[in-house]
Amino acid sequence: MREPRVVIIGAGPAGLTAAYELLRQGVRCTIVEQDEVVGGISRTVSHNGYLFDIGGHRFYTKVSLVERIWREVLGDDLLIRPRQSRIYYRGQFLDYPLRPGEALRKLGLRESARCGLSFLKARLRPVKPETDLESWLTNRFGRRLFEIFFQTYTEKVWGMSCKEIGADWAAQRIQGLSLASLVRNAVSPRKGKEEEIKTLITSFLYPRKGPGMMWERLHGILEAGGSRVVFRAGVKAIAWGDEGVQGVETEAGWFPATHVISSMPVQGLVRALRPAAPEWLRPAADSFRYRDFVTVALFLEAKDLFPDNWIYVHDSDVRVGRIQNFKNWSPEMVPEEGKSCLGLEYFCQENDGFWNTPDTELVELAATELERLGLAPRRAVRGGAVVRMPKAYPVYDGQYKDGLALVRRFVETTPGLQLVGRNGMHRYNNQDHSMLTGVFAARNVLGARYNLWETNVDEEYLEEGRMVSEEDLRAMDASQPSVPERVRPQAFRTGVPGA
Repeated sequence: MREPRVVIIGAGPAGLTAAYELLRQGVRCTIVEQDEVVGGISRTVSHNGYLFDIGGHRFYTKVSLVERIWREVLGDDLLIRPRQSRIYYRGQFLDYPLRPGEALRKLGLRESARCGLSFLKARLRPVKPETDLESWLTNRFGRRLFEIFFQTYTEKVWGMSCKEIGADWAAQRIQGLSLASLVRNAVSPRKGKEEEIKTLITSFLYPRKGPGMMWERLHGILEAGGSRVVFRAGVKAIAWGDEGVQGVETEAGWFPATHVISSMPVQGLVRALRPAAPEWLRPAADSFRYRDFVTVALFLEAKDLFPDNWIYVHDSDVRVGRIQNFKNWSPEMVPEEGKSCLGLEYFCQENDGFWNTPDTELVELAATELERLGLAPRRAVRGGAVVRMPKAYPVYDGQYKDGLALVRRFVETTPGLQLVGRNGMHRYNNQDHSMLTGVFAARNVLGARYNLWETNVDEEYLEEGRMVSEEDLRAMDASQPSVPERVRPQAFRTGVPGA
């Protein structure tokens, strides 16, 4: 068989992993990347000796195939890190997972009593029908605990009311978590074994110099093996015809291909098709929305600000949604003793007022909010940096399913085209799921028949808490975070022949 000519769009976890798997099988490829660095949203940014993530990126998986790749590439540079996170609420920091004694003391007797009565009311008179996230959480925790531990942060992230988010999302995203499980884990935590509930995982793997270390090193392996990454190569057109894909036109030139593995936003892929997408596919280009993300990194003259890896901010009086303490992810994220690097995360829409705020103003806002929350004095801040990440989170709204159905139909009838990763499949995947789609896409190039849309792991494996072997890889969705869907979606008619 003639060696395939493979072009991979995007040098993030999915694209680079696909290239790595192909190289392992002796197939070189070309990766085209619109940016100047590898890693996508999983990159690590370096600024004046400080290192910080675009968000925090734990390396955690139950898929042995994925962990093997991490260890092959990073070796001893892959650290085991303890997880500690807390929730900020009304001037108090509450451990998460909850510790009943601490919660009782910090919330106070009156508030604790309200939580208890609210929980009892929910058990006796649950909200029916249970159609949205608010009712789902209220029925399991009571309204007061929902307001304290879920509502504000969720609405900051997604920019929509919890009443607009479907209960189906809650059942997947918070799988197995209940008030009883929180109390049970706090009173009698398991030792020597991972907890059954993914939300309560207490340790994770992390590269010594941040997640970008993984992707930069993998880039080096690919280049040494004869594959190449072409930077500043934004996609202008994807050539296709009745016999399949033909190549990719980019800002860096034309790349002929018999196979295209794409992790670019699916919205952009539809618009880049040449000749233009069939008439029945065109509505899909307008059916995908995204939530965008700004990280403001603050560099401080401070040694040990707080013990957490990250803090969830459940306070509507500040704009920040989450705060990362990167030195607690790895000591090598700061240049020397006595320094700290914090990442304040803000959720917004590309080109809205917040997105377009000058960097100096965003650094000042972050420093002010940090002091207001009591985490560090304004005078300790020695500088800052701002990174804007468009299309960080795919949004599941009323039209995305119809749009995705059109795209899937097109992919299934276009030989050589495969979609992988978070934005490529418009699925809020974790890093390990994105990598697995890359591995499967690479194997499909070589003759396998994996269905990338059904790569999930049976729920029973998660509950058993054991590693999932390659033979177990029938499906992967159950182990990944889902994205909230709006309640009562208003779908458009597809107009697909035969639909």
